[in-house]
Amino acid sequence: MHSEFHHHKQKPPRRHARAHRARPSMVKKPYPFHKPFSPIRRLLRRTLSGRHHRRSSTAKGAAVPPTEKLQGQTVIVDVEAWLLMSRLSTFPYFMLVAVEAGGFLRGLLLLLTYPLMCLFGHDMRLKAMVMVSFFGLREKEVLRVSKAVLPKLFLEDVASQGLEAVKKARTVVAVSTVFPRVMVEGFLKEYLGVDTVVGREVMVVAGRYIGVIADDAVAAEEMMNKGKHDEGVGLVGVGGKMHHLFSRNCKETYAVSEADKAAWQALPRDKYPKPLVFHDGRLAFAPTFSAAIAMYTYIPFGIFLAIVRSMAYSLLPYRVSVPIGALTGMRSRIIAGPPADAMDENKAGGRLYVCNHRTLLDPITVAAGLRKPVTAVTYSVSPVSELMAPIRTARLTRDRDEDRRRMAGLLARGNLVVCPEGTTCREPYLLRFSPLFAELAAEVTPVALETRVDMFYGTSTKPASKVLDPLYFMMNPRPEYRVEFLEPVDTTTMADGEEDGHGRDKSHSIHVANRVQRVLGEALAFELTEQTRRDKYMMLAGNEGIVKVKANK
Repeated sequence: MHSEFHHHKQKPPRRHARAHRARPSMVKKPYPFHKPFSPIRRLLRRTLSGRHHRRSSTAKGAAVPPTEKLQGQTVIVDVEAWLLMSRLSTFPYFMLVAVEAGGFLRGLLLLLTYPLMCLFGHDMRLKAMVMVSFFGLREKEVLRVSKAVLPKLFLEDVASQGLEAVKKARTVVAVSTVFPRVMVEGFLKEYLGVDTVVGREVMVVAGRYIGVIADDAVAAEEMMNKGKHDEGVGLVGVGGKMHHLFSRNCKETYAVSEADKAAWQALPRDKYPKPLVFHDGRLAFAPTFSAAIAMYTYIPFGIFLAIVRSMAYSLLPYRVSVPIGALTGMRSRIIAGPPADAMDENKAGGRLYVCNHRTLLDPITVAAGLRKPVTAVTYSVSPVSELMAPIRTARLTRDRDEDRRRMAGLLARGNLVVCPEGTTCREPYLLRFSPLFAELAAEVTPVALETRVDMFYGTSTKPASKVLDPLYFMMNPRPEYRVEFLEPVDTTTMADGEEDGHGRDKSHSIHVANRVQRVLGEALAFELTEQTRRDKYMMLAGNEGIVKVKANK
């Protein structure tokens, strides 16, 4: 009967008195700051150089599901064999590094040279891709891409059965024989909860990568003489480079074959150990070799489409620009129209529209649905984006009293659109709503927005790239906006269970903001979160996402 796992248990080594004699040159004082798993980490790195030491025989054992053996153990797992389905080649991951950290020209260079690289052996091809993708890049920028861009693609390739096998382990040491450590460490530690990551090291000089994989075999040789190396349980692939190394240096090893993995399933999104709320980068697809060729072929035409669409929405009335956008493949679907009194021209003042934030085009889309002018308030949109906007914009100060005064004045003069999340979110989540809008009007109209793109994301956390956000959205072959005007929400009364006796104070406005968030979440089937703009930018960009501009005198 075929079993899914192949189990090998190491025989106890024969002991000889001679083996216990310590050579004078080998006796060293214990290092007081030595970490428990540093010997394992450096030992496993030795496989990348192809060198091996002692040979230990292994005995055949019964095939036992590893989850029964791994609880409370130290597990050393081969990333490519157990944690990833490996449905994609390594090319898409290096293409993401090249494009997102180095730009589209570097990505084009990788695309043009890849056919030549395919003539090399596997290891030489990987080294060539590292050279083209990494050479000259700032270490800080590659680290940003590894934390903000690559995890999405890696998570889509996680093997559900492989992840389940290591969940009960006390400590997990993940070893990648393919990817440089910097490419996988952020994903493995942040989203899968791995304790230590071992992988190829790319050399850095003066803060920039030189594209050469470092040979750390010397350090590994020194660590062979420190501590013991048979303290972990190994999870490897049958016939893989790590199989023999693990079986020699782990007390037990479990090997899975490609035939076994054929029945494995990709990890569903709702089973992610940590939800993927935020991610960055321009490419909205997995850039395989054929998909990358299609993208670079399309880009000139996409730029032309973006210019035509932008000019139509900027210069023409909405009754004309919307049909022109539809002719070019841009779709705007109005699921439910605005309330009847929103079209009343004789009503004093304006209506307050509260929408979730998908792209910088949200207020324009609301205005197109209303076929009426609106004003949008912004915090950190660049001055160039404000200048190019076809609607009126007003900048806020982040001073609560001053912002409240400004927004009240704008609302008295006409329709006002606010996005209380404070920043965009690509995934099906709603960030925490700022409650200031709940203090401005007796009722607000929630507007549920959903977008779909097939090639480029129209959002970014890089300050130099944010000005191009609308352009990238317009460059998509078939971008889509889904707009639904919901029933107005009364802000003067509390919902059941929300009455706190404080009246219309800050606590009341918080409850109203939470209620509006729930209404939008139910309409969109989005999950509500307590994440904020600051959380997003600190995670993706390492800053608070504030664009500094000179104050108007």
